[in-house]
Amino acid sequence: MALRGVWQLQKLIVSYSDWGGSSRGIRAFMESHLPAFKENNPQLEVVTELIRGQHPHLKAFYKNKNERVVCVKNLTPEDVLLHATRLRNALGRKVVKLKTRHVTKHPSVQGTWTTDVKF
Repeated sequence: MALRGVWQLQKLIVSYSDWGGSSRGIRAFMESHLPAFKENNPQLEVVTELIRGQHPHLKAFYKNKNERVVCVKNLTPEDVLLHATRLRNALGRKVVKLKTRHVTKHPSVQGTWTTDVKF
């Protein structure tokens, strides 16, 4: 995703094994979908990395020095493309768990409502 017109994903490393069965989907992805993905995203540096004996994964490096790793073992080429697209569209920020379901800049002065209010 672009933040103020600048794509946040700098580099995407596609790690796979040429021997393992769990890399079958990512090898098919590299043959069918990866050339079009590279062509559609010229701002992105896509690198393939051969690692034997490990499950395949996608590693994304963002401009804010964060990185994300997504395991894609035993996935179809379409699912691998979906994960690569989601990594490209992400901002690279860490996931922040919300403390409450309702987030506001101006919290209530009277306090939150509860069922045991006595009038």
